[in-house]
Amino acid sequence: MVEISGESVVATLIRGARVLVMDDRDSEYPRADILIEGTRIAAIGPDLPVPREAADLKIIEASGLLAMPGLINGHVHSPGNLMKGALDDEPLELFMLYEVPPFSNNLPSPRLNYIRTMLGIVEMLKIGVTAVHDDAFYNPVPTPEAIDGLMQAYADSGMRAAVTIDQPNVVEYDKYPYLRDLLPDAVRQDMAAARRMTTDGLLDLYRDFINRWHGACGGRVRTAVSCSAPQRVTVDYLQALADLSRGHDLPYNIHILETKLQRVLGEEKYGKSLVQYVHDLGVLDERVMIIHAVWVDDRDMEVMGRSGASVAHNPVCNLKLGSGIMPFRRLRDHGISICLGSDEANVDDTANMWGVGKIAGLVHKITDPDYRTWPKAPEILRALIRGGARAMRLEGKVGVLAPGYEADLILIDLNTLAFTPLNDLRRQLVFCENGSSVVLTMVAGEVVAERGRVLTVDEEAIKAEARSLMPAYREEIAESARMAEKVGRYYREMYLRCAARNVGMNRWAGPNAP
Repeated sequence: MVEISGESVVATLIRGARVLVMDDRDSEYPRADILIEGTRIAAIGPDLPVPREAADLKIIEASGLLAMPGLINGHVHSPGNLMKGALDDEPLELFMLYEVPPFSNNLPSPRLNYIRTMLGIVEMLKIGVTAVHDDAFYNPVPTPEAIDGLMQAYADSGMRAAVTIDQPNVVEYDKYPYLRDLLPDAVRQDMAAARRMTTDGLLDLYRDFINRWHGACGGRVRTAVSCSAPQRVTVDYLQALADLSRGHDLPYNIHILETKLQRVLGEEKYGKSLVQYVHDLGVLDERVMIIHAVWVDDRDMEVMGRSGASVAHNPVCNLKLGSGIMPFRRLRDHGISICLGSDEANVDDTANMWGVGKIAGLVHKITDPDYRTWPKAPEILRALIRGGARAMRLEGKVGVLAPGYEADLILIDLNTLAFTPLNDLRRQLVFCENGSSVVLTMVAGEVVAERGRVLTVDEEAIKAEARSLMPAYREEIAESARMAEKVGRYYREMYLRCAARNVGMNRWAGPNAP
């Protein structure tokens, strides 16, 4: 049991836990105390003295529990949180017709953004995810009020977050190969007339976003930038976001080569891969997080490795949408840091990072018969924690239990079936645990969830309000489905043409892979 004494907290002492540090030496204490002062870890070691100078002290008795850094969800789109289980599996390019319909004019309310963001937060906090990198999209366009609704959820919840504005600004058919020629004139005209923001308008919005939200809540809530994907924005906007990223030291989210179709697009539109395209434009650097990176080749990986960019690996999403299997070992061999993400709720149907870690630990075993290249449990754990910290530009601040680091940690009950018998801690964390053994989640020194209950918000009220919003939201889903039916056959033809094309590599499994 977790026993807590004390009320008004200035310091917290966790006593008698087994401690997994997650430092470069993969250190571990069989039994140690953790002293937290304010938001940070002050000391760690066996039998720490009780600090008499603390005005208020909370003591957490942690015998039989494992203390470790909280998991980090390296990539999610919170606006998809109401769509778990809503859509059948289709390739990305068809799937997006339901997610971000090209003709939509429905602006979500700030309250809708708040509630659907909070749903994902509650799910993550309860199972030990302490930080998230949210690439938040707005359809058809973002507004300050909609952005504030989403950001307030992170402020209220106690979760650590880096959040972007993911907003394309080019005509729909220019994002794809072959589509312009496949579409009827009337559909092309509708797409050309759809609402879009200018580069100047988006940059003004971003500057306001950064000024108001970056470093909020004592630095726990931060901003990042996103172009969505290089083919979805104008060149001036792509490069201007790089300037913002460098000027404020912000992560830069870019979806690159998620699908084979995007490989074909690079060849058709730019005469080069999309990795080479952003590199040649001077965008690629150590702040960039390349999302997916499934259809990259060795030359792409060399460029990525030299730049210092990291990769967000979303293995469940890649499987659900049939995008392919990312070349995990080859990316790591090029020195590229990898974090793990659940992506959005309609492509994973959950935000459970324990499941993501397990799939990441398994799926790459069918890509190479040389079993010595397969990811091992410690490597997956590092991606779940340290990789996410690096991608969020929080390396040296979170992801390790050591003095000076932010107190973002979880306590796991080792007296559960997942750890009985306890043969190998790291393997069982990756392959046995599903989040049900997490008994406490702490972010920035504050206990935000305990024994399956989030302490910062009313979960039942959030769920009830989400259900009340669904009738109107289902109307939007139905309208998106009608739009998708209108144009879906042209997207299918585009997809099949690209699927049949030889691009010099294969990222699919099975005898039918071209």
